Amino acid sequence: MSDADTMGHDDVQLLAEAHDGFNRLTEEIGKVIVGQQDVVKQLLAAIFADGHVLVVGVPGLAKTLLVKTLAECLDWNFKRIQFTPDMMPADIIGMELLQEDAQSHTRSLKFTPGPIFANIILADEINRTPPKTQSALLEAMQEYHVTSMGKPYPLERPFIVVATQNPIEQEGTYPLPEAQLDRFMFSLWVDYPSVEEEEQIVATTTVEIDRAVSQVFNRERMLTFQHLVRRVPASKHVVSYVVAIARATRPNRPTATDFTNTYVEWGAGPRASQYLILAGKALAVLEGKPAVTAEHVRQAAPFVLRHRILPNYNATGEGIHAGRIVEQILSEVAEPMYTG
Repeated sequence: MSDADTMGHDDVQLLAEAHDGFNRLTEEIGKVIVGQQDVVKQLLAAIFADGHVLVVGVPGLAKTLLVKTLAECLDWNFKRIQFTPDMMPADIIGMELLQEDAQSHTRSLKFTPGPIFANIILADEINRTPPKTQSALLEAMQEYHVTSMGKPYPLERPFIVVATQNPIEQEGTYPLPEAQLDRFMFSLWVDYPSVEEEEQIVATTTVEIDRAVSQVFNRERMLTFQHLVRRVPASKHVVSYVVAIARATRPNRPTATDFTNTYVEWGAGPRASQYLILAGKALAVLEGKPAVTAEHVRQAAPFVLRHRILPNYNATGEGIHAGRIVEQILSEVAEPMYTG
């Protein structure tokens, strides 16, 4: 039985539609964003998998423009929140305000929603706000609702948080706690453009040019694709491979590699295994494939694992970062034998 046979006829048709949608999204985003094809694919994989994303990159690399353009292509409500040291939770989630009814002239508290009530949130420089405010965002990311005066208010789905961090300016920042980092499905690195790409950026952004994008599909269709991702089959072979990779990141355990024991303080938890499978499924959908392969897992591993691995003192002293640790683990963890 082929992988396609394990999916229903409707799912196979939906898979083809999702693959076509990914290609159209990439084309539309390319009208505005020069280069960054890998980052675009990784961001779209997270969107299709209904996962939040942490984006690391220096200012001026079009991170805001990328997320805003994506929202336009999907017809999503987009909000950008600039995090600052004096920001309070109410500045994000909203607050209860005393209002007077025009007819009865009675006064009552009414909840006024904050900017968190959108489909896609750009949390700009998230590490510049205090932990209390970060925790308010954490509740929204995990529970898909916010709480004000003890009352929960649901967030409309889809709901995706794309948070940015500046890697070079650390003064006055509040490092994200591990619990919040773990809520992000991917950690993406936006690098400088190539010479050719930078020349194209300068040439096309300093003249009058229409760079409008077209809507590819609506919110309801994306929700359908997100459900499809969950239905993509993953074999026991792939699941075993994912768990082996995650367990190899944990030092002082029988499954740890020598490299892990030497350079890792703390490894990835079970949520990493879950996200590796979901990321693999999303990548399979983007490629129009009816099942997850070990190669999909290897593609996703750097973005899923590098913010979940804490290098130790030895690694810091030798300049070994989390990304290098992931590369080494992938080279050492053997793919399990396929048993059918």
